[in-house]
Amino acid sequence: MSNPTTWFVTGASQGLGLALAKQLLATGHRVAATSRRGSSLTQAIGPASAQFLPLETDLTSEASVQQAVAHTIATFGHLEVVVNNAGYGIGGSPEELTDAETRQAFDVNVFGTLNVIRQTMPHLRAAQRGHIINISSIAGMAGATGWAVYAATKAAVQGLSEVLAQDVAPFGIKVTVVAPGAFRTNFLTPESLVLARQPIAAYQQVRASHEKYLQLNGAQAGDPDKAAAAIIGLAAEPNPPVHLLLGQDAYQRATQKLAELQQEFQAWHPLTVSTDFTG
Repeated sequence: MSNPTTWFVTGASQGLGLALAKQLLATGHRVAATSRRGSSLTQAIGPASAQFLPLETDLTSEASVQQAVAHTIATFGHLEVVVNNAGYGIGGSPEELTDAETRQAFDVNVFGTLNVIRQTMPHLRAAQRGHIINISSIAGMAGATGWAVYAATKAAVQGLSEVLAQDVAPFGIKVTVVAPGAFRTNFLTPESLVLARQPIAAYQQVRASHEKYLQLNGAQAGDPDKAAAAIIGLAAEPNPPVHLLLGQDAYQRATQKLAELQQEFQAWHPLTVSTDFTG
């Protein structure tokens, strides 16, 4: 590769992050990869090398993220693409989930992403180029019964990304928020999914929804290797989109949600406009 780039990828020891890191290394790019356990990175990908920098990082700690980014710059000298991929699923109605469970989900899925953006932006801004790719979920656009807190974290990532794209455009930096559907990773396994420890019997629809999704494990339609290739291709685009859906199921859920919103907005339009001053 004539122009290898340096990627900073969080949550790279499994799932989409792992598929992405492996493809990047195979195609000649440099990869700084984070995980809560450094050993999981070396086991999944291999030892550190001239192209690969495994980083044991606690994304909920800004100091830990700062150290990881500094190590990346010291090792590779520059940074072009940041992929905020780390996160996990959490299921249960808000009433069933404790404050601690809920805050932890936001700490990892939202504030971890913010910590990475905060620490990498000075380097991207100084270079006047770069691409931040935030991995959200179709749940952030069209959530499903039983996954309210997860949907809330991913909706936060979506809103953050949309405005960040405007904020950093003057510096030549691109931002894309990726909303995948169901991909055949370990997302629906205990390693990546937390369910309410104090379920309430009355929430039968919530339990049914969880059971439906858990039965999809290992049979999801999305191919993580194809998703990784799509993200690599996205970073090479001169004018990448702010929003990117991945998977036919994501496309169907997003377009259905758009139609439902339009219908609802139109149905309540008289009440909406009745609140303006008149005359």
